[in-house]
Amino acid sequence: MNAKLEQPDVERVRLRVMAMPDIPHVIEIERDSYPFPWSEGIFRDCIRVGYFCRVVELRGVISGYGVMSFGAGEAHILNLCIHRELRDQGVGRALLQHLLSAARNAGMYDAFLEVRPSNRGAIKLYESLGFVRIGIRKGYYQASPGREDALVYKLSIKSVNEVC
Repeated sequence: MNAKLEQPDVERVRLRVMAMPDIPHVIEIERDSYPFPWSEGIFRDCIRVGYFCRVVELRGVISGYGVMSFGAGEAHILNLCIHRELRDQGVGRALLQHLLSAARNAGMYDAFLEVRPSNRGAIKLYESLGFVRIGIRKGYYQASPGREDALVYKLSIKSVNEVC
């Protein structure tokens, strides 16, 4: 990242629509966070087709992002990532709650997501907000070597009223 990230004051976190000029900053966080990151083209396509794409800004620095799709009464959280220096400080929770509120406001009934079993921090966050594990997708994620399963989580959007 170009600017040094400071400890966040979650009230100073700004959530806004992701735009094409944000993609280089998003890609930087993505590549730093995942061994097999999404490509620039995937993020561009998500914006182009109208997915719910948001970035987190902290003191003018893009510090995270979320991508979510809607369809058939369901929201699917496709990607949610916070800069490694800001994890476990409430920024990811604020972003996830924003996504869930948007899903509820769009009339979605349920929210779904996949997560690597090795991503304990994310699992802890999802479960703290009421997501329940409903299954496993075998070999879902590219991994080194081979493939890694995904845990599938679901949240009834009506329960979002209790946490947001």
